[in-house]
Amino acid sequence: MNLILHLLLDAAVIFGLAYLMPQIDVKNFGTAVLIALLLGLLNFFVGWVIRFPLNLVTFFLLTGIVRILVTALLLKVIDKFMDSFTIVGFWPAVLIAFAVAVAGMLIDRSSPTPEMVESGYVVSLLSSLRLA
Repeated sequence: MNLILHLLLDAAVIFGLAYLMPQIDVKNFGTAVLIALLLGLLNFFVGWVIRFPLNLVTFFLLTGIVRILVTALLLKVIDKFMDSFTIVGFWPAVLIAFAVAVAGMLIDRSSPTPEMVESGYVVSLLSSLRLA
């Protein structure tokens, strides 16, 4: 469920920034969902290969900045392979990567942990739907 929420929010961020910025062009929301899916897959399979040496060089002090820059680089790679998605310049890609990172952080911070549900601090959805 969290994965689907992340994909849809990333697609909404990409589509929204394409609406606001003339340097970014996305054909439709379906394309934005495909971009979010490809971005997630590339970050999972290739992103760590690029991030790890850069984090070693910076002694793991600039991990967030390295992650945003690598995500921007992967967005430019997706731009090269898709005709329905264009980013003119590197800075708009950095802005998309930053916005996706902030949106993901907000989702991760707002979702309750299993420990919070077990302690009764947060009532889970299943227990709130249960009929007593």
